[in-house]
Amino acid sequence: MKKFLLLFIIPSIFLAQSKIFIPMDLSQTDHLKAYGITFNALKKGLRADWLLNYKGGSFMLDYSERIIMDCRIRDIKYELLDNIQVTDIYSFVQSEDQNMDVVRLEKAPEIAVYVPPGFQPWDDAVTLALEYAEVEYNKIWIEEILTGKLNDYDWLHLHHEDFTGQFGKFYASYRGARWYQENQMLYEKEAKKLGYKKVSEMEKAVVRTIKNFIGQGGFLFAMCSATDSYDIALSADKIDIVDKMFDGDSPDPNAQQKLDFSNTLAFQNFQLEMNPLVYEYSNIDITLQEVGPEKNDYFTLFNFSAKFDPVPTMLTQNHVNVIHGFMGQTTMFRKELIKKSVIIMGERAGTNQVKYIHGKFGRGTFTFYGGHDPEDYRHAVNDPPTELVLYKNSPGYRLILNNILFPAAKKKKQKT
Repeated sequence: MKKFLLLFIIPSIFLAQSKIFIPMDLSQTDHLKAYGITFNALKKGLRADWLLNYKGGSFMLDYSERIIMDCRIRDIKYELLDNIQVTDIYSFVQSEDQNMDVVRLEKAPEIAVYVPPGFQPWDDAVTLALEYAEVEYNKIWIEEILTGKLNDYDWLHLHHEDFTGQFGKFYASYRGARWYQENQMLYEKEAKKLGYKKVSEMEKAVVRTIKNFIGQGGFLFAMCSATDSYDIALSADKIDIVDKMFDGDSPDPNAQQKLDFSNTLAFQNFQLEMNPLVYEYSNIDITLQEVGPEKNDYFTLFNFSAKFDPVPTMLTQNHVNVIHGFMGQTTMFRKELIKKSVIIMGERAGTNQVKYIHGKFGRGTFTFYGGHDPEDYRHAVNDPPTELVLYKNSPGYRLILNNILFPAAKKKKQKT
């Protein structure tokens, strides 16, 4: 009987001292859900480490039978490691001759996604990623932003939004469509309710509030038209750049000369597209003709020093470093219009086409990712939703989920 008890106790002690290792290299069966496992482990108060540049940016979690069961149910590859194996991995990752490092993830961020009422999840790649990875988030819109509710969150996502007040510049193609008319009425009703004469003036108040959120330590992640339209709205804070079919009066004829680029986060010296019939906000965006054939559309992630540049390293963790591109209302950014203070993290090699950037403002950060949906190359109005179960190893979607975990490391002193 004593021998039986001894044999029973030893495995329990072994398991209590082990860690759960989730590899994120090509061996991983579901990269996207692995982020959700890590995020929810933090929510439960468990410790998690991000092993930068080690097997695709792998995760090391405290042992938990619940986490093991969740990995099995979701078909996520994991390994149980004993203390010796764990020590060997940490020693290897932190050795001076390896471009790797360990980042402690301390607390899961509170996540907000900026979307209007009636929003559908397939309209936003980030919401698709959050839903698939089972990461908790809340939806907020204009009134919540302007009444201080943004202070309840650490991380904010903006996607297919037009902060210039031109309703996406869909006027030429869709002004007769019911959805376009209903969308315009929705925004105009919201502006009137909140005491603004124009949608464009309400949007300027929104971008100022978000900028203040970043300055106070918030994390902003934007994709598609929310990237350049956000900076354009900041540059035109005191100027009317909106034509009469959008707000009832003509724009300032000297709007271009009056733009204040010192007020923007990422872009400068850009030229506005003032023609309301042209489906572009400015020359920040790379056009379809410049991108060329889909088969040649790939962007490359930069390789950063994990020990000296941990932030861009976290944001570029992946199992591949060359990723197929994808279109959007804003597809990519013109390199010569990006501020020198901004870090370029992904671009088309040999061109001026930049896909992925990151920068600081005040105590917070912003990350802009061009394009609409990493697994829907030419996403169009009324397209069916992307089924992420078919793209569980998507490197393009991994970049989105890197941004969701990145704020969890904010209490660690970074070498930037």
